[in-house]
Amino acid sequence: MKYKILTLFPDMIEQGLSSSIIGKAREKNLINIETINIRDFAFNKHKQVDDYPYGGGAGMVMQPEPIYEACKSIMEDEQNKPRVIYLTPQGKTFNQEMAMELSQEEELVFLCGHYEGVDERVIDMVVTDEVSIGDYVLTGGELAVMVMIDAISRLIPNVLSNDTSAETETFDDNLLEYPQYTRPAVFMDKKVPDVLLSGHHKNIENWRREQSLVRTYNKRPDLLDKANLSDKDKKFLETLINKQ
Repeated sequence: MKYKILTLFPDMIEQGLSSSIIGKAREKNLINIETINIRDFAFNKHKQVDDYPYGGGAGMVMQPEPIYEACKSIMEDEQNKPRVIYLTPQGKTFNQEMAMELSQEEELVFLCGHYEGVDERVIDMVVTDEVSIGDYVLTGGELAVMVMIDAISRLIPNVLSNDTSAETETFDDNLLEYPQYTRPAVFMDKKVPDVLLSGHHKNIENWRREQSLVRTYNKRPDLLDKANLSDKDKKFLETLINKQ
């Protein structure tokens, strides 16, 4: 996977994505992250990339020319252009399903906005996807890009030391993950559930599935409408609902 990030703050991206699992994936060349400084494509000696909005209003707007030229500089193949993702509160909300879809791409380009946003003309010209990481406003797109790259990269083979971790966690089958425990078996009089100490893998699997259903029902019932539920799951949920 190749990530190319158009940004005003390349150092922020590099510092945020150079450690932990993502940093190790970069060292192993499982992912490649390249930052492109939009200021390098400014048309003035002061490297200014923003201006006042036409029609008036507060704040500044990023100019189209530097963004367009920055984007054009990394398009190696005019016939097979990568998806260009613009981070904006107006975009489609990022979720695990989208992360899985994007992890199948060979290359992704991210555009980080700033100030009051980006000139609409360059969005129309180069952007293929508008994405939001939530219904709130950040000072820029860099943090949102790092969130997306983290979520996408861990789905790429061999990025996680145990690839099954990505298959059995929260949002798998649109369910929340079951509770996790480790040593000691007793902590401040609180015991690990006996089934997890039994060594009976089928019982453990059943318990974990039921706990995922319980957690999803109690914390995120909205997910159940999209969950991949078996007849056994549905029967368990009916029993759970009838108890309340």
